[in-house]
Amino acid sequence: MGSTDVNRRDLIKRATAAGLVAVPAMGVLSSCATGGDGDNGDKGVAGGKKTDDNPLGVNKDAGLDFVIFDGGFGTQYGKDAAKIYEQNYGKVKLTATQKIRSLLQPRMVGGNPPDLIDNSGAEQMDNPTLAAKDQLTELSPLLDAPSVDDPDTKVRDTLFPGTIEMGQYGDEKVWCLNYAFTVYGQWYSKKLLADNDWEYPKTWDEMLALCAKAKKKGIAGWTYAGQHPYYIPFTLYPFIGKIGGPEALKNIDNLEPNAWKQDAVKSAFEAYYELAAKGYVLKGTPGLDHIQSQTQWTKGKCLFIPNGSWVENEAADTTPKDFEMAVGPVTGLDASDKLPFGTLWAQAGEPFIVPRDARNAAGGMEFLRIMLSKQSAQNFSKLVKSLSCVAGATDGLDMSSGLASASKALEDAGDNVLNPRLFDWYPTLHKQQVGSVLAELMAGRTKPADAMNKCQEYADRTAKDDSVKKYKHA
Repeated sequence: MGSTDVNRRDLIKRATAAGLVAVPAMGVLSSCATGGDGDNGDKGVAGGKKTDDNPLGVNKDAGLDFVIFDGGFGTQYGKDAAKIYEQNYGKVKLTATQKIRSLLQPRMVGGNPPDLIDNSGAEQMDNPTLAAKDQLTELSPLLDAPSVDDPDTKVRDTLFPGTIEMGQYGDEKVWCLNYAFTVYGQWYSKKLLADNDWEYPKTWDEMLALCAKAKKKGIAGWTYAGQHPYYIPFTLYPFIGKIGGPEALKNIDNLEPNAWKQDAVKSAFEAYYELAAKGYVLKGTPGLDHIQSQTQWTKGKCLFIPNGSWVENEAADTTPKDFEMAVGPVTGLDASDKLPFGTLWAQAGEPFIVPRDARNAAGGMEFLRIMLSKQSAQNFSKLVKSLSCVAGATDGLDMSSGLASASKALEDAGDNVLNPRLFDWYPTLHKQQVGSVLAELMAGRTKPADAMNKCQEYADRTAKDDSVKKYKHA
């Protein structure tokens, strides 16, 4: 159904219910759609015949409307999967953008969304809200379909552990498919450390000592995306988890009272504040965006940057050939940490969604099934230097420095892999509110105790907000 078929009254109803009318600017990022009338079958094209070659029953005459986020992973992997799709299921209209919310919010409200969305980036729509408002297609048919590579193996059985859970919001239903398997941590240049005979720091005393040595040589210890301070948790969250154990992060995710006042949070905040207090953060960092901070890092202006494994591809144009990019597990506090050195935050990210009102929802799921083949997953890793969520897809692959490092770090971590959910369960709290506090902390403008109180204030506000659906770790 096109947006021209929706009258003004319907649009106002949908917008009001979705929180688009009379909502403060700092509200839910993407409460951009409401439950439509009927299910997908009322709005979509007639399905095709289900066969062994077409297990999801795609209508081969329907065409597919796919919007892909043009960010750190680029778009080529999506274009390549589209070519495979077109061999069997018809034309793909592929639109690349960095403005996911701006481009798609009117279409979601209007009832004519794309068939598949790579819902990522700074303008990512809020998946939990979309799921709660019945705006997404549940993906169990995809997960229970036979994999492209082995008709006797379901798609769900080809994925890294934790992938399916990342698409769940409070029950067994799966609302999004997180395609990239991201390793978060302290990214650095092996060459820079080796050239100076410096060791990767395992404790915070070692971190401070290393930063002091680097400062004497005109090299900062850290930089980060100052304009996007939600990058800081890529190392801060696992730091808290390493100090206090998984329960420390679960308390934060579960919006428990005083979760931001735990000893582990206090220690982590004090440690990060010390980086600023001692002048170990690259000058001007608070004004840098993610690209600018990464460029300063690849130029050798600083040692560490909190980031995810997409950074190798995103920073490729400025990275020297001999840089030897690597990710290290989070530096710990001291011997009292609950978890050992090597602990990581690693989980499936880059969420793909099929809107409930999609014209060709079966095609959207089939496109994902193709992306989850070993051929497409390997192609993704070759192109973007990142792991996909398909287990074993990099076996035998000649990997780049960063990708090999991420793969080894994940292997070395074993069971010590953390899975915080605040960032996707409560994206406004994570990105805008906690992020703003951490920006002030890392800039040295807010003391740790004040930062803890402010984060707790924001978390309590979210916990008391009846309009925000709540989630709990099992």
